[in-house]
Amino acid sequence: MKKLLYMCIFLAVGTVAAQKYYTKTGTTDFKASVAAFEPVEAKSSSTTVVLNVNTGDIAALLFIKSFHFKVALMEEHFNENYMDSDKHPKATFKGSLANFSMADISSTAKEYDLTGTLTVRGQAKEIATTAKVSKNGEKIMIESFFSVKPQDFGIEIPSIVREKIAKEININLNYELIEKK
Repeated sequence: MKKLLYMCIFLAVGTVAAQKYYTKTGTTDFKASVAAFEPVEAKSSSTTVVLNVNTGDIAALLFIKSFHFKVALMEEHFNENYMDSDKHPKATFKGSLANFSMADISSTAKEYDLTGTLTVRGQAKEIATTAKVSKNGEKIMIESFFSVKPQDFGIEIPSIVREKIAKEININLNYELIEKK
């Protein structure tokens, strides 16, 4: 009887663990450009994301220095002057996809409400947006978009460049998740 109980516990734990999908190469990019000025945009291809398909809970971790700009000087200013990335090296998101059901996921994208807390520079902000979720073979694809303001995270834009940087930063997320084994 004990062996049967241990076998059931082992199978239950294994099933729960197998219900997570993840990536370490998720793409996060942002644009803070203003027309008539040099584009202010960067991309990171190393966001770590975990999705619990049983609950719809999602968590993401991004190292600020993983953002790369076309102009090296812009990247240096971003890390040193705006993000203070040595002191605040990462950004995190903890949230959930409302009413998520793995049974509803197919090659046709389904839209879910995505809510959670984005933490940047040690300051948290509630985010409410939508995410498109689809399946491509054995992979789960997640795409989302939202905007934030620099002041939401205590980022001060000096007056000399204030007109060259958008008042709202547009953030795009593209994640391709595989089953965690």
